[in-house]
Amino acid sequence: MNKTFKVVIIDDELHSRDELTFLLERYQEVEVVGEADSGEKGLEVVMRKEPDVAFVDIEMPQMSGLELAKATGNMKKVPLIIFATAYPDYAVNAFRVQALDYLVKPFDEEQLDDTINRVKQRLTPSDKTEEKSLVTAKLAVEDEGRIVYLVPTDITYLFREGRETMICTKDRKFRSRTPIKDLEEKLKGYAFFRTHKSYLVNLDKIEELIPWFNGAYQVKVVGQNEEIPVSRNYVKSLRERLEL
Repeated sequence: MNKTFKVVIIDDELHSRDELTFLLERYQEVEVVGEADSGEKGLEVVMRKEPDVAFVDIEMPQMSGLELAKATGNMKKVPLIIFATAYPDYAVNAFRVQALDYLVKPFDEEQLDDTINRVKQRLTPSDKTEEKSLVTAKLAVEDEGRIVYLVPTDITYLFREGRETMICTKDRKFRSRTPIKDLEEKLKGYAFFRTHKSYLVNLDKIEELIPWFNGAYQVKVVGQNEEIPVSRNYVKSLRERLEL
């Protein structure tokens, strides 16, 4: 059986390590190469095994999972960090140390599937530059009896308001009766991302991601005062698109 990425599990609870090992071994792409019951031992395992991914409990005595994650950032080979914990309130701190994902105990198999897919996407080379390929076409927008041609990269975000779609640049807002999903298709070759069912944002214009409530976020874009909603279901994908 061919394995494509190596995993270590670091958790001070034996039951959790065994359960996660059992679940991970269902995936042909995963090879569990080591485990540890403390942060200190986990650091040694990571240095010795050089895994691609480390599943790390946050609440551990002495060295916490967050401290371990920060320490791995200085290693020659930095593993992807997946936090596995019984405390969902740590989510914001987890993302601050560049965790790829966050699993809450008891483990949900569908969420784990989603996590493994994210790992595959991160570890499988892809040509993301294709989305930013040079396209000379412009977006035609009706404006007071005229047709205005907008350069897609000048658009900061779009949102649906009633029966119209508002198209925002740094200096102006244009109205269009074209549904936002049709505009999303037209802008497919550019770095636009759906943060909410009614919002489409230019990733290149985002300058802040702000925690809101109940797992949702807001983003601020260059030159705009409005805070744009990011639905909880889109947060992980957005961070993957934004971050190195």
